[in-house]
Amino acid sequence: MGRLKTLALAASTAMFAATMALADDHKLKVGMITTLSGGGAGLGIDVRDGFMLAVKLAGGDDMDVVIEDDQRKPDIAVQLADKMIQSDKVDVLTGIIWSNLAMAVVPAVTAQGKFYLSPNAGPSALAGKGCSPFYFNVAWQNDNLHEAAGAYANDAGYKNTFILAPNYPAGKDALTGFKRYFKGNLAGEVYTKLGQKDYAAEIAQIRASGADSVFFFLPGGMGISFLKQYADSGVGLPVVGPAFSFDQGILQAVGDAALGVKNTSQWSKDLDNEANRKFVAAFQAEYGRLPSLYASQGYDTANLLLSAMEKADVDDPEAFRAALKEADFDSVRGNFAFGPNQHPIQNIYVREVIKEGDIYTNRIVATAFENHQDAYAAECKM
Repeated sequence: MGRLKTLALAASTAMFAATMALADDHKLKVGMITTLSGGGAGLGIDVRDGFMLAVKLAGGDDMDVVIEDDQRKPDIAVQLADKMIQSDKVDVLTGIIWSNLAMAVVPAVTAQGKFYLSPNAGPSALAGKGCSPFYFNVAWQNDNLHEAAGAYANDAGYKNTFILAPNYPAGKDALTGFKRYFKGNLAGEVYTKLGQKDYAAEIAQIRASGADSVFFFLPGGMGISFLKQYADSGVGLPVVGPAFSFDQGILQAVGDAALGVKNTSQWSKDLDNEANRKFVAAFQAEYGRLPSLYASQGYDTANLLLSAMEKADVDDPEAFRAALKEADFDSVRGNFAFGPNQHPIQNIYVREVIKEGDIYTNRIVATAFENHQDAYAAECKM
């Protein structure tokens, strides 16, 4: 009997040791679905690179990241999300750039009890009545930067603005946000095709409209095409937009046509705080280019996730949600907190496009909003 007890004890000890080894080897598994090909690839690449830089700087020992290209197609994004949850067994999802893809993916992900942390898309439908305890937006609610642009247009004295954006959820949120704060008249309001490259018809409408200014939201390659064609047209009206239309990647392609343009953003490379200085320097050292708005959002998203991992286990959803909601990390934006709908409360700035040596970039010239919260938070019941 003594020998049997010894063998049983040895077997039990071995099983315990194996279990502990498995526990020690367990990593939080993140599924990143983002746009890495086609016209919007630069945005997804920057989100990915910012996220992975934060993971690397933290040591990278506690997180596995599975990265897939959604090709900016909702059906592919849905297939990838299903695969990541069912086959890859991810714990958290992130990465989506475009709001139409977010609307196709996020509700289904959160319905399955998986956390989704948005590093970019912030459709109004997910900020209000469609909010979820499992959904956090680490960037902004879609309307926010456009609201700030509307407020700036008032300050600039514009009275009759022509506004345009792509015909998809973020485009509709953009113009809604601008109109929420702009007090002047609209010389025209146009929704363009998502991914459009030729803006001759829209520029002709602007020329004939009697407008004294133009507000547009056209991210990625759309913004590059519009700005170049607008500059060549000679219309010459002052332009205002959100950072998405004047971000780091876009500016190099547009060149002098963007100089002096005012745009609104919750982040800029010249924000004077330690976390941002570290981020900008590390990003340049790692990738050989200046970071963009999107890279800063990917970086903050990873650091938020890392901060929650230090306090709670994702297998305890309530504790993990509480840890995420604390936002106990050093944001590159400085002050950062979540509102009741788990969207940011943060400052939004006015930036001006400038040239530093051979590089086109932005500098902050004013603060549009302090501690700004989105308009849909009151509709969120959770």
